[in-house]
Amino acid sequence: MKKKCFLFAASILFLLVGCKKSTAKVEPAANGQPALKFLASTSWTAGFMDIAGVDGVEIIAPASLRHPPEYEVTVSDIQKINDSSYFVYAGFERMMKTLGDAATADSKMIKIKCDNSIETVSLEAKKLAEIFGTQDECKKRLEEYCAVVEKGKNRLTKEGLSGAKVFCNKNQIYLAKDLGLELAQTFGPGEVTSEQIAFAKEQDFVFIIDNVHNPVGSPLLEVAPDAKYVVWRNFPETVERASLKKVIESNIDCLFKEE
Repeated sequence: MKKKCFLFAASILFLLVGCKKSTAKVEPAANGQPALKFLASTSWTAGFMDIAGVDGVEIIAPASLRHPPEYEVTVSDIQKINDSSYFVYAGFERMMKTLGDAATADSKMIKIKCDNSIETVSLEAKKLAEIFGTQDECKKRLEEYCAVVEKGKNRLTKEGLSGAKVFCNKNQIYLAKDLGLELAQTFGPGEVTSEQIAFAKEQDFVFIIDNVHNPVGSPLLEVAPDAKYVVWRNFPETVERASLKKVIESNIDCLFKEE
């Protein structure tokens, strides 16, 4: 086992050194110019690249994983990163600890902040668009994203739920705030505490919002049975056009689904 770990580490070091010494390999495009290869650590960072105006993004951690940040890279993944033109990551991924400082110092490695608030999505997508030269497309896609949130906010108002009190997983507070919901308190990412359960019993929550990537809020329902329990996601289940916008649409729809 120790020998295998040593060989894996040595392989990574060799590939990272190669990454620093050479530019990314790119295939020629139809116009004879090099075709850029866009790579993302997860489907979430890929979603930001999509809003930035980039199509054809590939990912390292499979989108089907419940908790993609825990994915560990393979030697072939390292080679894929080496061959990319740009690699976008968030920094909380386990793979980034494996890659280490030598990789993140490379100019093609771009770190972004990931949460689904309009503020963060706008800032990070625009930052990427500046690098990729896709500002015009980014503007259109950002408008689409913001429109979905605004539509959800208006829908809550129409249903008499504007400012509804919620107990929210701390990894899902960003959309809740943008929708105008009242965050009475947060829980997670660890197990709910006895104090949080007691707090839930005393309050009159409309929604308990949990996180599908690490759901821990179900015990709160035992003491707050009148609250509607919904589970939101951050990481898209697919890598496609408007993937992050579709996540937000689905999260908002959960608030209105019949139980």
